[in-house]
Amino acid sequence: MRMLESAEQKCYDMEILMNEKEEELNSIIMELRKNYTSLQEKFAKEESDKLAAIETLTKEKDARLSAERSQSSILEDLERAQRECSSANQKILSVNDMYKRLQEYNTSLQQYNSKLQSELQQTNEILKNAEKEKVAVLENISSLRGQCTSLQEQLTATKASNTELKNLKEAAASEVERLRLDLQQVRDDRDRQLSQVQDLSAEVLKYKEWTGKSAAEVGNLTTKSNQLEATCISQSDQIKILQEKLAVAENKLAMSDVSAFEIRTGYEEQMRANSELQFRLAEAEVKLVEGESLRKKLHNTILELKGNIRVFCRVRPLLFDDGADHETKAVSFPTTTDNLGRGIELLQHGQKHSFTFDKVFVPESSQEEVFEEVSQLVQSALDGYKVCIFAYGQTGSGKTHTMMGTPGNYDDKGLIPRSLEQIFEAKQTLQNQGWKYEMQVSMLEIYNETIRDLLSTTRPLTESSGTKQYSIKHDANGNTHVSDLTILDVRSSREVSFLLNRAAQSRSVGKTQMNEQSSRSHFVFTLRISGYNESTEQQVQGVLNLIDLAGSERLSKSGSTGDRLKETQAINKSLSSLSDVIFALARKEDHVPFRNSKLTYLLQPCLGGDSKTLMVVNVSPAPSSINESLCSLRFASRVNACEIGTPRRQTSARQMDSRLSYG
Repeated sequence: MRMLESAEQKCYDMEILMNEKEEELNSIIMELRKNYTSLQEKFAKEESDKLAAIETLTKEKDARLSAERSQSSILEDLERAQRECSSANQKILSVNDMYKRLQEYNTSLQQYNSKLQSELQQTNEILKNAEKEKVAVLENISSLRGQCTSLQEQLTATKASNTELKNLKEAAASEVERLRLDLQQVRDDRDRQLSQVQDLSAEVLKYKEWTGKSAAEVGNLTTKSNQLEATCISQSDQIKILQEKLAVAENKLAMSDVSAFEIRTGYEEQMRANSELQFRLAEAEVKLVEGESLRKKLHNTILELKGNIRVFCRVRPLLFDDGADHETKAVSFPTTTDNLGRGIELLQHGQKHSFTFDKVFVPESSQEEVFEEVSQLVQSALDGYKVCIFAYGQTGSGKTHTMMGTPGNYDDKGLIPRSLEQIFEAKQTLQNQGWKYEMQVSMLEIYNETIRDLLSTTRPLTESSGTKQYSIKHDANGNTHVSDLTILDVRSSREVSFLLNRAAQSRSVGKTQMNEQSSRSHFVFTLRISGYNESTEQQVQGVLNLIDLAGSERLSKSGSTGDRLKETQAINKSLSSLSDVIFALARKEDHVPFRNSKLTYLLQPCLGGDSKTLMVVNVSPAPSSINESLCSLRFASRVNACEIGTPRRQTSARQMDSRLSYG
């Protein structure tokens, strides 16, 4: 029984143990299942990694094969690179040599720059001294003019007094002559009466002796004799009075002679002093002209050293159509020494705006006076410089008149015809010095952001027939090329005038409320000059660009509609782009937006290169245009402050090429 209980107890313990083992096995199975699942996942991952490794191995085999294939080419490239490396080393040596030479050249340039700076300082001092001398000369001239005026007044008074003295002398001479005649007559009367007294006395004695007449008769004769004696005494007194008057008259005559001599002497001295003052005045005026020319020369030299764009301002005359009150002037010109001929003032709403430019032309200035200031700049084109002159201003301010002049009026020619005449005259003069020149002309207009060739014989008659596309390109030397542009050889100014008339007939013009004949495009005239000197074998290449810009206008004032509206928008857009370029240049920005319009891209060498550039800003004096005039002058001031670089002369010793760049 105990064995059974112990057996049951054992069995019970075994069951408990088995249950515990079963639970332990179940937990192990569960753990194994989890391990199996994770192993399956690892196996699948390893299988995928194996497949990826196989693919990578395949790719690596392919890459190794391609690498082996390219190794040969790489070896060839390596050999080629080694050869290039050796040549590069040689180039490096040459570059080092060049660098040394450049350092030496840079040192010389720095020395030259310091020399230029010292010369610039000396030039500034000379200019200041010239200004001081100019002020002193002007003051001297004003004082001399005052002295001359006073001497002229004294001379006039002296002449009047001399004339009066001459009249008095003539009157005194006539009075003396009359008194002499009266004296002679009185003397004759006295002599006659004395002879009568003597005769009567003789008769009395004779009567006393001969007849012994009565005492009454003797008394009568005595009375008559006494009367005659009294008459003789009174006549003697009259003779004395007349002699005294004659002496007084002779004294007056002598005094008048002395006074006349003194007056004549003083007159001659005043004439000599006046001649001396006139000579000094002429000499001072010559010095003033020389000082002004020296000032202009030094001013131009300073501007060229600074690289500034020169700006001239021209005010057109007030027209009847302007409808302005001539007593109320919106534009005035200062007369101070510093701003004389260079300053302009605008009056807007009671506020005065002052501007100063390189030169200001008043409404009375002629075309010849304007060109006289420009002629030296035009001459630079013959010397091998790039020269650009362009007219800017609102519609109706006189730009085309300044550049072209009045058709058919020889004395009213503009800058373009006068420039051509000067260049061809200088060409004839320089031929005696061994120079030979070839000249070529092109003319174009920019209309609605489209380039038109004004000398082309195949130009379409209408816009609908299509226009030829022209492109603008700049080379490394700063020269501009317009593709397919007509370029003609010219030999005289008459040929160029004919081409100008032909181009003027083809240019786009239109009528607006502001201008009867308004230019609706930008006109660009280009003269390319190539010169060669046989004796010195020197070659020069110059370019003269003369540009008549279309006028800026406000739509509210111009009343443009349709095609005129489209033209106005294109003109204002291109002029706005020009303003953006000027602002960028004035602020010395890294990026200058020359490509924003055809006009600014074409003018890039003139605005940002080594060209001699002049802007003529044209201004209307009408009070109704005061806002546009003020905008034009403000823009011109910004242009005047721009530095574009020092002008560079294009010369070489090579033979002359028959084709030239645009400039």
